[in-house]
Amino acid sequence: MKKLQDVLRKENYRKIKFKVTKTQHITVKARINGVKGDFILDTGASNSCVGFESIELFKLNASKSKTKAAGAGATGMVTQLASDNYLELGTWKCQDFHLVIFDLSHVNEALRQHKTKAVQGIIGADVLLEGDAIIDYSSKSLYLKKL
Repeated sequence: MKKLQDVLRKENYRKIKFKVTKTQHITVKARINGVKGDFILDTGASNSCVGFESIELFKLNASKSKTKAAGAGATGMVTQLASDNYLELGTWKCQDFHLVIFDLSHVNEALRQHKTKAVQGIIGADVLLEGDAIIDYSSKSLYLKKL
């Protein structure tokens, strides 16, 4: 039987390695607008997002939003939006990438309490759906189909 990565490579998928933290979160390295950051891979998050403190870091053009965010025990959180960004996960790339910006301090505080490295954001279902994602837990690899 062929290895999964060989089959997926022929189908134009890109392999992105991930790590599993002490808190059982899956984390990946990504670049937004050429700047590297650490992100939680969250299949339950509808949109990819970054924290307010990362607006300058990732050179985002943030605009106001009427949408309220909810997740990880918090609801009604104020958000901003950033359009027309460039996302890179390994060799997989997405132009005209949109991000939700909101307060991630509660997420990072929970990570710090478990002595786990803080993250700059979350990669959500928007990216996973766009890339026809396949998560291979045994090899700690995320596969995204080339756009």
